[in-house]
Amino acid sequence: MMKKLGLDYGDRRIGVATSDIFGWTAQSLEVIERRGNGNEFVRIRELVKEHEIGEIVVGLPKNMNGSIGFRGEICIEFADKLREELQLPVHLWDERLTTVSAQRVLIEGDVSRKKRKGLVDKMAAALILQNFLDANSKR
Repeated sequence: MMKKLGLDYGDRRIGVATSDIFGWTAQSLEVIERRGNGNEFVRIRELVKEHEIGEIVVGLPKNMNGSIGFRGEICIEFADKLREELQLPVHLWDERLTTVSAQRVLIEGDVSRKKRKGLVDKMAAALILQNFLDANSKR
């Protein structure tokens, strides 16, 4: 069995999470700062190798009515490029309200606004991946 990598793709940052080897739980891993030079693909490749990743899950931001808007199209392009670069299965997963949920958890946990900024992306990635794992569980 191989682990899965969850990604919350944003304009400036990419939240990253990984699963356990059984695909039961998702854990926040890190945030990749995007600099416009393709550095994110280098770092994702390193993470795939380091954590023995077999599949990737990219959050797909849909509109509340289920349609795919501009942000969704950008994420689809990113997922296609990942698939091409890494030669791994890349799944798109509905991420509606995951960032809102992550923010709410951090606020309820009394995490300061400054610290939340660094945590929300990787927590959203963990929520995306956990939702994918739960929906595809073979337990």
